[in-house]
Amino acid sequence: MKPRFTPKRLASAVTLALVTLTATAQENANAAKTRATAENTEIIIVSGTPGGTGIRKIDASYAVTNIDASDIARLAPKSTADLFKAIPGVWVESSGGESGANVFVRGFPGGGDAPFLTISLENSPIYPAPTLSFLENSQLFRIDETIEMVEGLRGGPNPVVSNGQPGLTTNFRLKRGSEEQSTTGKYSVTDYGLNRVDLVNSGEISDDFYYMIGGYVKSSPGIRDAGFQSEKGHQWTLNLTRIFNSGELNLYTRQTDDHGTWYLPTPLNIEGIDAEYTQIGPRNRQAMITYGADNQSDTFDFGNGRGWDGHVSGGSLRLDLANDWQLIDRFNLTKGKANTFGLVPNGAATTIGAVAADEEDVTGAVTGNAYSEATAIQQIGRWVVLKDIESFTNDIALSKQFGTVATAFGIYSASTEAKDWWSLGNTAYHVLQPGGELLSGIACNSSAAGCDWNYDINSVGDANTLAGYFTTKWFVTENLDIDAGIRRENHEVNYSVDEGLDGVITKTVDYDETKTSWTAGINYALNDFSGIFARINRGYKMPYFDDFRDNFGAFSGGNDLIKEVTQGEVGYKLMNEEFRFFATAFANEVRGDTFVRRPGAPAEILTNEAYGIELDGNYLHESGFALNLNATLQETEITESPSNESNEAQRQPGWQVRLTPSYEFEVGDMFATIFGTISAVDDRFGDNENTVVLEGYEKFDVGLMLEPNDSLKLQLVVDNITDEQGITEGDPRNPDAPNGRYILPRSVKFSVSYTLF
Repeated sequence: MKPRFTPKRLASAVTLALVTLTATAQENANAAKTRATAENTEIIIVSGTPGGTGIRKIDASYAVTNIDASDIARLAPKSTADLFKAIPGVWVESSGGESGANVFVRGFPGGGDAPFLTISLENSPIYPAPTLSFLENSQLFRIDETIEMVEGLRGGPNPVVSNGQPGLTTNFRLKRGSEEQSTTGKYSVTDYGLNRVDLVNSGEISDDFYYMIGGYVKSSPGIRDAGFQSEKGHQWTLNLTRIFNSGELNLYTRQTDDHGTWYLPTPLNIEGIDAEYTQIGPRNRQAMITYGADNQSDTFDFGNGRGWDGHVSGGSLRLDLANDWQLIDRFNLTKGKANTFGLVPNGAATTIGAVAADEEDVTGAVTGNAYSEATAIQQIGRWVVLKDIESFTNDIALSKQFGTVATAFGIYSASTEAKDWWSLGNTAYHVLQPGGELLSGIACNSSAAGCDWNYDINSVGDANTLAGYFTTKWFVTENLDIDAGIRRENHEVNYSVDEGLDGVITKTVDYDETKTSWTAGINYALNDFSGIFARINRGYKMPYFDDFRDNFGAFSGGNDLIKEVTQGEVGYKLMNEEFRFFATAFANEVRGDTFVRRPGAPAEILTNEAYGIELDGNYLHESGFALNLNATLQETEITESPSNESNEAQRQPGWQVRLTPSYEFEVGDMFATIFGTISAVDDRFGDNENTVVLEGYEKFDVGLMLEPNDSLKLQLVVDNITDEQGITEGDPRNPDAPNGRYILPRSVKFSVSYTLF
């Protein structure tokens, strides 16, 4: 049975905003010039431009969302991926904790992680492979007070510039120093035990030489209480900018050591198991696993969860050359460890009486406690993934305008490395309660092989990408411009795998393939502050290491593993004193996508089509009232598949909407803002077979900010104020099992910040 498209639920959330936006847009069109302000019309974006040269957002022939530092403060995201919910066309499952999110884009197919997401810092991708098993880009990046803005570009020129990502590129821009010295300290505390301190300092080192340095330190037992400090870490960032007569040099480094519990699907049919439950706890965080052909054993701390211990460093050089040529070179080096330690459910919950030959012999392996035959238990796999990664990217572009034609050409190069050691499985029955212990007296629990499958590997892979691209824009008239771009990319992969950890190489890959991507767009200005645009593009997602390992049996030259993405979009934009509004209709086709339910399982190769509309609006009234609208309505279909043709794409809602109203006012001598977010999500299917329905839900957040003076800010945010128990996903490794991952429970966060000027 297909999920019902429920227009009443959608209408109740968006009707007011749509009527306000559409009715007022025409009324204001003639008077837009007189009401427009520099704050709206002069917003500069760098996403989608060669080398990050930058253009005015109102002049862009594609849809891009920008979220500044004040917006981030009000949204109060619990993770980097959580912030991406504010980008239309994007569906985010951020209920796995600070790492381990799943991000889907515009109906593109996917079974988890974030295969069509690239995160960039200062317009350089932080890791060219969007997703490897147990690693998606958001795991490598933490939001803090050093961020000035993030841009979210879907489709558009993405397939041609930067790393050629055909899906979503989110570009984070760091704060920079200036002639004015500034220091900000911020302390945050929550009702679940988070303590966090942020510091940022910026200023001038010497004439035309500026700095910004900042970071944080934090710890907590987690919003799902683990009984110990399961989330802790620190980060610091240094950003240096030197301006000279013919250009600018910018250098940065971001050093991070941060990890937190990996929240996994839990039983949905067991009393007492709800959104606050997590399996990890003091009785099971330290566990022994057995691996390899010789049944070697070792003990690991699964309280480390998922995280990142490494750095993202880089910079850019901009030079104004002779004859109005401009050169921009952007580079980035990322290196570190992105390990995963998880207690992963395997199948449905059961009872001791159903699996034990003699339930009287079943006791807790830690406490020695005896448990009754009715005690709920579940197989839990102790998964260990040790992952060392490194990458270097460089993007150099030359640009010049010849009369009414602007041109740019560039070269992008990237080297990517990943070294993996896995032991997956190690499955045994545990008591189904927070920190539930391992059980003795169940036969398979004492077996070296565990209660189910094991999958162990040791692998190393290197990938090298070299691409040349060319873009041009023709200013046909004062109001009309046409642009086009082309990219020729060569992609090489060398990869070897020892499956079984017995020293025998079972899979090797020596891959070399070249593809050509392109884009073309048209932009027409209705007046100085509104316009329409259209675009079509074709791009490719090249395969990386896991694509070859998971599809090795069907791999024939690698061509089947290249995902071909064709997209089209048509949009309207309005940016004046009161409105920033984009409405974008899109359609796409993704060919050659592969879905693997779990490592070692057979792959399904399919083609997916989707179409829909995105609404991205901000309304600001002179009274102090503001409203942000972020909505997506889409239809998806699997058009080619061995067994799932005509079904909907898994784990993506037909519609979703977020309304964020706010109101600014004065309380005595204080400036105050009250704000909130209303989120509503449609039903989804939990699998490509369309047999598991994940029900839609609504979520409400509220907040209050007080500014007693220019330096002091107090903020209170209540997330999920009604404690809604919505489900973001089922059990991706076993869709028929009644397991799922709840959205995060209600939480309260209070922050106080003080700035010295």
